[in-house]
Amino acid sequence: MDVKYEFGPETEEGRQIVYVRPVAVDSLPAEVQEQAGGLETLYAVHDSHGERIALVRDRKLAFILARQNDMAPVSVH
Repeated sequence: MDVKYEFGPETEEGRQIVYVRPVAVDSLPAEVQEQAGGLETLYAVHDSHGERIALVRDRKLAFILARQNDMAPVSVH
């Protein structure tokens, strides 16, 4: 079957897909590291263009944040 399908940045429900991935705190700017409260890993939420739109303390919170803002989060490893 040779059918083309346009995969866009939105899900069927019309929500924007965002990507959640872990970020090592030591790879972040010094001012962010100071605010990390001793954590070694934070979780970033990125839009479909790869721009970071949020940085939170844990994966569960990243998913909650995305869903509360009508976005469809997916994990990136």
